[in-house]
Amino acid sequence: MPLLLPEDVNFTLPQMHCVHQNFPRECVEDIKAAILDQMAKEEIHSKITPGASVAVAVGSRGIKNLSVIVKIVLECIQKAGGRPFIISAMGSHGGGTEDGQREVLAGYGISESAMGVEVITKVDTVHLGKTKAGIDIYFDSTAMQADLVVLINRIKLHTDFNAHVQSGLCKMLVIGLGNHLGCTAIHEAGYEAFGTILEEAAEIILKKTPIGFGIAVIENAYDETALIEAIPKEKIIEREKELLEIALVNMPTLMIPEIDVLIVQEIGKNISGAGFDPNILGKSFIRKEFVLPVPRIERMVLFDIAEQSHGNALGMGVFDVITRKVFNKLDFESTYANAIASKSTEDARIPLIAENEEEALRIAIKILQGADRKQLKIVKIKNTLEINTIEVSDALLPYIREHNKLRLQ
Repeated sequence: MPLLLPEDVNFTLPQMHCVHQNFPRECVEDIKAAILDQMAKEEIHSKITPGASVAVAVGSRGIKNLSVIVKIVLECIQKAGGRPFIISAMGSHGGGTEDGQREVLAGYGISESAMGVEVITKVDTVHLGKTKAGIDIYFDSTAMQADLVVLINRIKLHTDFNAHVQSGLCKMLVIGLGNHLGCTAIHEAGYEAFGTILEEAAEIILKKTPIGFGIAVIENAYDETALIEAIPKEKIIEREKELLEIALVNMPTLMIPEIDVLIVQEIGKNISGAGFDPNILGKSFIRKEFVLPVPRIERMVLFDIAEQSHGNALGMGVFDVITRKVFNKLDFESTYANAIASKSTEDARIPLIAENEEEALRIAIKILQGADRKQLKIVKIKNTLEINTIEVSDALLPYIREHNKLRLQ
């Protein structure tokens, strides 16, 4: 089927050049030493009693050094006399099923053979009550039966709302450990009030469940571990607010202000809850305002789905063109379950499908309006987690040379 005219097919695409974006780079040099130091704090160590069953909650985010962090935390709990096991805490991800969530964890190296403890991914819940607005609150039944629950999650900006508490330990409490049912229930709240509801629900859960402490992780703009902190139950909400400000400073940005076509190599749930981070690209069906500076992008092309996303292509609906490869990898059940639970069905829409990467790019160029084909501003990124190195077309070279934080490689 001819999608393009001969002049579109024969048009010479601009040459692309590698560019390095320079960001602050504070990072943890010794992961084990950092965790041992945090776990040794009296307010943390005292939570673990000999013989106690300890549920360690792990989610679906692609956190740097996740398997290493989890393994060391497990060893610390064992050394203190606890009997740890792992539970999944990922809401509707993995299709909201036991097998799906086990597969997601295994993709991050979180398995019984690798961790040396039992991994439980049951999605049964108990009802804990309601928020003032009448939103039901659910909590993982396996976690509820444990003597102690430990959370491990990254603190960062949320993809869909601004608030004092966004993506982190509180969200894992309410949505991650709420499983599919809890995730669906909490999304009854509109995003304009989501942060407030999240904080209120987290307070209720902290009072009614055996939460002991959380391990908060912050990453720098290079997708490296910048901070690891153990936070006792009593301080989780307030400390997370403070850590969110630190996470904001460490967020990367795409420093090209105007882009005709943005090529994204991959999206995925391991990259962001929305498949990509709208805080970086400035594209969202939900968000209207962004905290960070975002580029003006005319058209977007998607080449692939990250393997660790297991076919969940939530976020593809924001793109103009995808490749046949993306479509063939689609796991409709996983994508739709996530979209329905989060009430974000627009993000699961299927864009135009091109046979290959070159055709996808040519289609995106074709549907530009008023663009100068001799001066096309094209940018390519791997994903929104790894944007320290990007590719730009010839037309952007003068801008790159004048920018003190951009460098041609």
